[in-house]
Amino acid sequence: MRYDRTVHLDTDFATTVSRVREALAEQGFGILTEIDVTATLKAKLDHDMEDYVILGACNPPLAHRALETDRAIGLLLPCNVVVRRDGDRTAVQALDPNTMVALTELDALRPVAEEATRRLDAALASLTSADADS
Repeated sequence: MRYDRTVHLDTDFATTVSRVREALAEQGFGILTEIDVTATLKAKLDHDMEDYVILGACNPPLAHRALETDRAIGLLLPCNVVVRRDGDRTAVQALDPNTMVALTELDALRPVAEEATRRLDAALASLTSADADS
């Protein structure tokens, strides 16, 4: 089972992170956290790896609806958006919101997952269309 929604862009890492923030904001997602995995692994383990950041994105109305259905769903909310170097391209990845429904088997989550999917797909599509325009 695929659990991600991924696009690859030809833009540099820093530009992509900025564009991802804007694309998510246009779809009602705020960035609550940012984890610089590259810097953390370097500082804690002296390990070098490619540029890799995890953005903690949240759409409060969608999160609220999901949590009203199942308080434990916070474990599966599609909040993490990964931006990482992938060879000479930059990958942008989000958890497929339908994973919430597949794993919990709660049909009441289906409308939330569908709306979250629509919003995340729109954000990802805006990134690829802007990449094609460059």
